Amino acid sequence: MAAVEQAVFTTLCMISDQAGRILVQERIGTAWDGLAFPGGHVEPGESFVESVIREVWEETGYQIKTPFLCGIKQFSMENGGRYVILLFKSDRFEGHLQSSPEGRVFWLERSRIKEYPLARDLDLMLELFESEDKFEFYYAPDGSCRLL
Repeated sequence: MAAVEQAVFTTLCMISDQAGRILVQERIGTAWDGLAFPGGHVEPGESFVESVIREVWEETGYQIKTPFLCGIKQFSMENGGRYVILLFKSDRFEGHLQSSPEGRVFWLERSRIKEYPLARDLDLMLELFESEDKFEFYYAPDGSCRLL
């Protein structure tokens, strides 16, 4: 008999433009302060793609087109479940940039991202967003992490 594990699903999206910039979100006063990418929880009955499109819209004012799944981050939760973050990329969008209660959003040259305080693990997640040979950021139950 197969074991059943509870899971929480979320999405993040790295949006880039033709000038080589990325769209970042500055989060303040949360457990995940610093620069991050827009995203959030997948609603019950919602597809992962629909979720990332909705979350980006709510947090940035942009309607992204053809988001591409480029990686997964996962870790065990204290209650025994698993937290899964699906990482997407998109360079196609339309709309008018606007910040939300989640944080201020702005365009940043990719080369300058490390000049800012980053949300926890964003530097490692960037490796997945930009890698052609790694797909998973895995926190083992012992707390160690690795890119696979």
